[in-house]
Amino acid sequence: MSLSLPTHFAPAERAPRKRLLHQARLIDGSPLLRPLLDAIPDIVLVLNAERQIVFANRALLEIARLDNPGDFLGYRPGEVLDCTHAAETEAGCGTSEFCKACAAVQAILSSLDGVESVKDCRISLKNGDALDLQVVAAPLPLDGTRFSLFVLKDISHEKRRRMLEHVFFHDILNSAGALRGLADLLQRAPLEDKNEVAGEVAQVCDLLIDEIKSQKELLAAENNELRVENSLVAALPFLEELAQSYRGLELARGRQLCLEPGDSSLLLVSDRALLRRVLGNMLKNALEACPPGGQVSLGCRKVKNRLEFWVHNPSAIPPDVRLQIFQRSFSTKGAGRGLGTYSIKLLGERYLGGKVSFTSSPSSGTTFKIALPIDR
Repeated sequence: MSLSLPTHFAPAERAPRKRLLHQARLIDGSPLLRPLLDAIPDIVLVLNAERQIVFANRALLEIARLDNPGDFLGYRPGEVLDCTHAAETEAGCGTSEFCKACAAVQAILSSLDGVESVKDCRISLKNGDALDLQVVAAPLPLDGTRFSLFVLKDISHEKRRRMLEHVFFHDILNSAGALRGLADLLQRAPLEDKNEVAGEVAQVCDLLIDEIKSQKELLAAENNELRVENSLVAALPFLEELAQSYRGLELARGRQLCLEPGDSSLLLVSDRALLRRVLGNMLKNALEACPPGGQVSLGCRKVKNRLEFWVHNPSAIPPDVRLQIFQRSFSTKGAGRGLGTYSIKLLGERYLGGKVSFTSSPSSGTTFKIALPIDR
């Protein structure tokens, strides 16, 4: 008799091999069920009462590039999808602390209790990516045995479209509102103050144009349509110009933005506009994370055959956030606000040919880096 495995959420026990094989034969023995489920383009699984796979349709086999459905027999969904939390406990998928918040596990448990459930689910993968899914779990009684019919639909493109729209309209409306306020102020301002207010209007107009360009670049990057236009970049003067432009932004108010001294002779060949976008997003994130009165610093240095740019702020990123920081739809800022770090990774690595990374701890704060080849 085996000892029960510990669990933080769903039951840990699994069916013995003999019962699994019998349950798989029940599905295979149905003259209509297998052809019907194989015809569905989404991933369809039949799970037993222990949440183990006893049937996987053709869609999953094609994605996994496998020919034998028996390769999945006995596994749980998170183990097949390579969920990062599925290997955190000995009992596997559904039994970790994180699984309490997993919509997929919740839906499966509901269906095994006889209640159909439809939920949106986000599964973090071991490779650092994530799946945005809609999951449907419905009771499937068969020959007196409880099963769950579990369907997984990829909604990543829909999520991405909604997020892009939300971020774009959010930022555009903010800038347009600021521009309107400055226009009103310009009308009422004394003659001697009009030049100062006009300068602020020009700055907000530049920001508005920059946000539109950023949206256009991100859409082109995701569609593999972005053109890279390389030129010679003097690293330190480039950073000085970038820092100066961000010191005047509202989000920098009450915070210091310091450029660390460096080698003024450092040069690289890169796309100046895309590099500005990547480092600009690093600066925005750092300024947003920095408490009032705190300091954000940036700099560059040569590391072997690469030129490394970095941006530091004193705040630490929570451990659970670090695992998802570069994912497209993840954000700590609310729904539809997670494109900054995602675009840093996308533009910095796919288009600039660099390596994006970060370090974070309560004692040393957070530093984002991009290491770029000096010779292109």
